[in-house]
Amino acid sequence: MSFYKHMILFHFLLILILVSATSTNEAPSSPTTTSLTRLICRSTPYPDVCFDSLKLSVSIDINAILIQSLKVAISEAVKLLSLLLNTDHGFNIIEKQKGTIQDCNQLHQITVHSLNKSLIRLTTASASDTLKLVDVSAFLAAAVTNKNTCLEGLQSASGPLKPLLVGNIIAAYKHVSNCLSLLSTVPAAASGSTQQRNVTNTGMAWLSRKDSHDDSDYDDEDDYNMLTVATDGSAVSGEGFLARDIGFQNLAGPEKHQAVALRVNADFAAVYRCTINGYQDTLYVHSFRQFYRECDIYGTIDYIFGNAAVVFQECNIISRLPMPGQFTVISAQSRHSPDQQTGISFQNCSVIATEDLSNSTTVKNYLGRPWKPYSRTVFIKSYIDDFIDPEGWVQWSGDEGLDTLYYGEYANVGPGSNVDGRVTWPGHHVMDYYEASNFTVSELITGQEWLDSTSFPYDDKITSSNSNKYFQVLFGMFWTFGCINFVQT
Repeated sequence: MSFYKHMILFHFLLILILVSATSTNEAPSSPTTTSLTRLICRSTPYPDVCFDSLKLSVSIDINAILIQSLKVAISEAVKLLSLLLNTDHGFNIIEKQKGTIQDCNQLHQITVHSLNKSLIRLTTASASDTLKLVDVSAFLAAAVTNKNTCLEGLQSASGPLKPLLVGNIIAAYKHVSNCLSLLSTVPAAASGSTQQRNVTNTGMAWLSRKDSHDDSDYDDEDDYNMLTVATDGSAVSGEGFLARDIGFQNLAGPEKHQAVALRVNADFAAVYRCTINGYQDTLYVHSFRQFYRECDIYGTIDYIFGNAAVVFQECNIISRLPMPGQFTVISAQSRHSPDQQTGISFQNCSVIATEDLSNSTTVKNYLGRPWKPYSRTVFIKSYIDDFIDPEGWVQWSGDEGLDTLYYGEYANVGPGSNVDGRVTWPGHHVMDYYEASNFTVSELITGQEWLDSTSFPYDDKITSSNSNKYFQVLFGMFWTFGCINFVQT
């Protein structure tokens, strides 16, 4: 418990320093400044909250406004952290799913850490330092995703204090959402960077064939690169996590419905030549920036899901037979806001089915469906086999998100790649080369800055041929089970 007390004390001291530094330069804001502040806040998701946090500001510079807004967000986040810690140790909340409050607590600690890193980046960034602004965008997008994950878990909870807790979470994260929206108005934040970052400066955390074990201990988010295996699957948090030549497997089976084999909410996470095996919800690409190369991923429904900015290259995406009456869906991307620079990109991958699914004449199979309204998923120069339904994509619930999602296909091959019969939603796109280029390693995950340090291969251009994909798949499936040890849950 002493660690948590020290964490809260540290963050409160940080807030006092920030507030005192701001208050020494405070002056009454002019009517012109007030009007301009209202105008700026009008573009945010919560204009009144934005204005209340900025009404004493004397500057109309967007960077200064963003920094002030971020300071308020940190203050509110630390208050919520204290409430969550008390909830975790005695508040009257009844969990239907064990570990819900602990997960909220841990995710919010990551949020507070991300907000503090964002403030440091912003206060030290020069006008031309786009790399730091791109980092801030990734940090804030992950923070908003943490909120959504926590609230989803609390839906099944009960107890007299649940409304208070939920209300405080929603209120605190309104400031985070506003910061993300304000950041998108800074031109440099939306552009890439040619600067390179060597992630070995912060150290790398490796998981390889010799590491087929469980580790359920959670450690401080400030200690980068820890691997935690939660009760419902393997969960990776931190920064700079690497996995190579190892398998992650959830043994629950299709009758258990959602059963995560691996959840990754680690920035600069790279996974190479691994197998991730499950049924529904196999791989949870939760948040931050991630890369998967030459991996085999098995599942039935929504088996690659989440809100990371993630690229899959040369991977085998293998749908398997679901329970009777079910259909299969590969992806369920959960981008919640257009300000989040997140999405799932499959590049030079193979989309195939297990033999029993291929032989089925009753099961429908889809590339993806929108978990959240701004869901974003693309398939680029990939092999798509004939088991995929001609429509390609399927709704989540009615028409929700069909005009705000972004589903793209570019230069795919195989009998299931024909786009003539695809859905006619406003959000579905048959992309050209330039549109597809927005979802490469450098554009989506700024991979040119950090992937070289991993020693893993990657392609930063849309160039590779996929004409021999099917033979690569057959070899890969044989090699996988012969050579890889599994972390089982």
